[in-house]
Amino acid sequence: MGEALRHRGPAENAAWVDAQAGIALAYQRSGVPGQPVPAGQPLQSADRRHVLACDGVLHNHAQLRAALSAVGHRFRGHSDAEVLVAGVAEWGVEETLQRCNGMFAMAVWDRRERCLWLARDQAGAKPLYYGWAGDCLVFGSELKALWRHPRFDNGVDRGALALLLRLGYIPAPHCIHERAFKLAAGSVIRLDSAAVATGAVAHDPSRHPRRWWEPQARMRQVLAEAPFTGSDDEAADALDALLRDAIGLRIAAGGPAGVFLGGGASPALVAALAQARGGAQVRSFSLGFHGAGDGGAQAREMAGRLRMTHTEFGLDGSDALELVPQLPAMFDEPFADVSGIPFAVACRLARQEVGVALSGVGGDELFLGHERYRRALRSWRIARALPLPLRRGLGRLAGAGGQGPASLLARAGARGIGDTYRRQVSHWQDPGAVVRGAREPQTIHHQADPLGLQGDAAAALVLADFMARVPDDLLCGIDRASTAAGLDVRTPLLDWRVAEFAWSLPTHMKIRGGAGGFLPGYLLRRYLPDALVEQAGQGCEVPLGEWLRGDLAQWAADLLAPAALRRDGLLDAARVDAARQAFNRGRRQWQSRLWTVLAFQAWRAHWRASRGD
Repeated sequence: MGEALRHRGPAENAAWVDAQAGIALAYQRSGVPGQPVPAGQPLQSADRRHVLACDGVLHNHAQLRAALSAVGHRFRGHSDAEVLVAGVAEWGVEETLQRCNGMFAMAVWDRRERCLWLARDQAGAKPLYYGWAGDCLVFGSELKALWRHPRFDNGVDRGALALLLRLGYIPAPHCIHERAFKLAAGSVIRLDSAAVATGAVAHDPSRHPRRWWEPQARMRQVLAEAPFTGSDDEAADALDALLRDAIGLRIAAGGPAGVFLGGGASPALVAALAQARGGAQVRSFSLGFHGAGDGGAQAREMAGRLRMTHTEFGLDGSDALELVPQLPAMFDEPFADVSGIPFAVACRLARQEVGVALSGVGGDELFLGHERYRRALRSWRIARALPLPLRRGLGRLAGAGGQGPASLLARAGARGIGDTYRRQVSHWQDPGAVVRGAREPQTIHHQADPLGLQGDAAAALVLADFMARVPDDLLCGIDRASTAAGLDVRTPLLDWRVAEFAWSLPTHMKIRGGAGGFLPGYLLRRYLPDALVEQAGQGCEVPLGEWLRGDLAQWAADLLAPAALRRDGLLDAARVDAARQAFNRGRRQWQSRLWTVLAFQAWRAHWRASRGD
């Protein structure tokens, strides 16, 4: 199982086994430049009670080391893993987690209590899967580790497949496999031998995992007790200071670091603050699409203004055709965010120059930068003007229709902003009708009001995406693409302190003048000319439709063949074929629906091959 994750840490591998207790931990060491010198893991605490295996990095390890040294702990080296296991010994698992600022997933075995702890960081930058292989509990950073267990032969979870068709990814705790789960971001689970033997977690995955960092509760508290009431300049000052510190924790002084430009003001802001901070050699990277205009011109000009060494990459359909067959092995789960293709290419090429890079991901989600937020808020303003009984009646009348009058009725029939936004983010409006025998699980996107505070619709949108899209789409894509390339990508905008500050801001500091992402753009004007800041908001769209009609056409046709779909018996071949025909007639919006099916079909072929079927 550890060998399956060699790509996550090619420098060294090790294992720790307690056969009498029936527990084994395997670990892969990466040796990433700029990361604290790693101690040999799995690592035992000084009193030998706790054994730790941790993937990722603890950004504030220096502060925690000082606190632990003050109460008598001694350290052999400079590893953040030493700090983490000493913290567990001193404070316990859950208090240690509360003190951590980093990107990590960890397993801790308590030899005295004979229990296993699994935990993830606040935002969910590092993945963690767990489940059953026969009567054995198995866990790992990626599903490919679980697949290596001889008893793991878990089938497809049809409810999770329905979620994939709706969202383009599978949100935690759900997983494409039956009897397997993803630990949610900011969560911890304690498993003892009784829980493992009875399979209690398998029957009720929500009963045991709990949030050690609860976004909904934290957002409610921030809005109630510490809403930001200052001026635009005061808000910009606060964001500047927080981001400088978050960036400083994530890049080492003196070492080379990269930053990805393009796709909005947030990446440009991260680049500007990384360069302004000094002490590190910062290089910038961007990626464009051949035949789609000079999408790299803005990034080049920004890099020039910031005095960065800049590299740009081009991508076309033939590049996509080369990479697409590799995606199932890279992601383990079917993953239908097409932006993963260019990012995977960018990571491979950036790794030739740097070992650590910064991404501005999360900025649009925290500061309402996407147009879909504004569309959802406009639709909800119209819908809520109608009496609730009338809205309910319209919703029932619309049923699951996705186009024309039915779509208008469904938007009017929304119970709350959550219903309106779900329609905005859904690829298939009724995925349960496409997946045979599926019962779609309820997620935060199925709640009428994700925040539970009537009247704060914008905050509810931010919360919904922070709890689902950010960890299970955006950060999943970053983790798999960067790990496959051997690049360590870090996300300062998703530092929990930056997130809570963004939550405290009133909506007019996020959306103003009909445009989103106001505050990052306002702050960026301190570092770049106004004209460049305006251009920074113009992202470069992946030409998926062009690829599907060109270089990827035969690949797609093979996977969508009705005979193959009917043979598998999981998807309604007639509905999928209708979508394919609509796309072929020029219905552009159907391409995203087809891509979710293609992602699953490609993954299913990979899964079968891995088992030798």
